[in-house]
Amino acid sequence: MQTRDPIPYVGRFAPSPTGPLHFGSLVAAVASYLQARTKNGQWLLRIEDIDPPREQPGASDAIIEALQCYGFVWDGDVIYQSKSDAEHRSALELLIDQNLAYPCSCSRRDLADAPRGPLGIIYPGTCRNGCNKQETAIRLLTDDKAIVFADALQGTQSHRLESESGDFVIRRRDGLIAYQLAVVVDDELQGVTEVVRGIDLIDSTPRQIYLQRLLQYRTPNYIHIPVIVHANGDKLSKLTGAPAIPLKAPSKTLCAALRALGQEPPASLASAALSDVWYWALKTWQMEKLLGCKTRVNTS
Repeated sequence: MQTRDPIPYVGRFAPSPTGPLHFGSLVAAVASYLQARTKNGQWLLRIEDIDPPREQPGASDAIIEALQCYGFVWDGDVIYQSKSDAEHRSALELLIDQNLAYPCSCSRRDLADAPRGPLGIIYPGTCRNGCNKQETAIRLLTDDKAIVFADALQGTQSHRLESESGDFVIRRRDGLIAYQLAVVVDDELQGVTEVVRGIDLIDSTPRQIYLQRLLQYRTPNYIHIPVIVHANGDKLSKLTGAPAIPLKAPSKTLCAALRALGQEPPASLASAALSDVWYWALKTWQMEKLLGCKTRVNTS
């Protein structure tokens, strides 16, 4: 019997242009890059520029420059998520036409007293039967069937959306397409087969798998790496004052990123040529060293 050829590996790194690349984002980029390259796969760079109110002028160019400085080489042109707006809205209309999504006028203030579950605020279904206001978001109608997926590092995950988060927003009140829908459409468009990202996004995964099923998309594999935290336990981010990664002497910071990923680069590589660091990393990459790990303290 003839066997089918395996689907070619496609990975991606998808930063938002809300500021320069910081160490936590570099760690995620390194992990996704090593996974793709050690599997002889493609690695795409996608700038997720669909939230203009949060974007910082010049951030996209700064992120690209930093990645180039650190020796990343992506396949094809840089992808800008905003260029897929027509596809995002087509998927939105399909869900609305199939009565799988509905208008919602609830504000954050309206939901201030809503219960919280494992995935955050549980939407109580206030607008499921209609709303009278003109300014509305669009929510996706959920059910309580278990969404189960196997994370390569964090193990089997199981969530019931209706009882743990309720119906979630796929188009915002300001008319912008929400992250959950946009990322699902783009991963399908670009043929992404494995998503490597921080564990701070693991709660998004059951929502995205649910959307994939409704839209009859393939579901990629998922790997959620530990999030990088400050010494006090706060996530390293722009909001907690994470600085931009230095563009001088990148080998030292790249080695720190490898250590954050459980790898053990020789001390001599910190002052070696960047190509030598990548050669060592590609030859010795063992994602399994992060099995079950949820946080790593920043030592860069």
